Amino acid sequence: MPRTRLAILALAAALLAAPAWAEDGVRHLPARDVAVPDTVSAAMQAVIGSPLQPTWNEHPKDAQEWKALIDKRAAAVLATLPGLRQRLGVTVAPAVIGGVKAFMVTPDNVAAGNRDRLLVHVHGGGYVLFPGESGTREAILMAGYGRMRVISIDYRMPPDAPYPAAMDDAMAVWRAVVKSNDPRKLAIFGTSTGGGMTLAMVLRARAEGLPLPAATAPGTPWSDMTKTGDSFFTNEMLDNV
Repeated sequence: MPRTRLAILALAAALLAAPAWAEDGVRHLPARDVAVPDTVSAAMQAVIGSPLQPTWNEHPKDAQEWKALIDKRAAAVLATLPGLRQRLGVTVAPAVIGGVKAFMVTPDNVAAGNRDRLLVHVHGGGYVLFPGESGTREAILMAGYGRMRVISIDYRMPPDAPYPAAMDDAMAVWRAVVKSNDPRKLAIFGTSTGGGMTLAMVLRARAEGLPLPAATAPGTPWSDMTKTGDSFFTNEMLDNV
């Protein structure tokens, strides 16, 4: 029997033995191994190759369990911030802007070209995590490495303050900031939740007739709240964040 025909018969037998569709209507694919890329730095390889975070599969059952998880995650980040601020030469001071809690994040040495520039930061955290100063880590990094001033918004979050509280707070800060600063010298940035809110803030500012920022930096934005995008599924159990 020709080899081609043997190969076809073997493939057909394998397909019959392992049906492509399960009874629950979901197509089950074979397991695969994904190598850590060798095109990035050793430090990034270590990050990519690390296991899933211990909290990846925690599912709080009520508001009290949510608050306990939020407090635990916030405490872990807060413990790292003094050293980070010292290492990057950054100070963080609480503020109230437009009636909303925020933090002024300022490097010891603002670059000459950035003295009239200001960044507005919306932190990540799945729309529920990293309240208060625990949400300033990314702003500290940006202020330290970018050598520019940053406002980090401490927007309200569930379970105590569901949508649209977070967006209302973010927009209240933006309204206040554009009154006292040239919008051409302003930018909005954030990662994950903060990236999604960055995009939403621009759309809402446009809808409300407010000045738009000169630039935005939505980092890996969580902008698909319906979980229909393919990357939700192609990256499942692959993205260790």
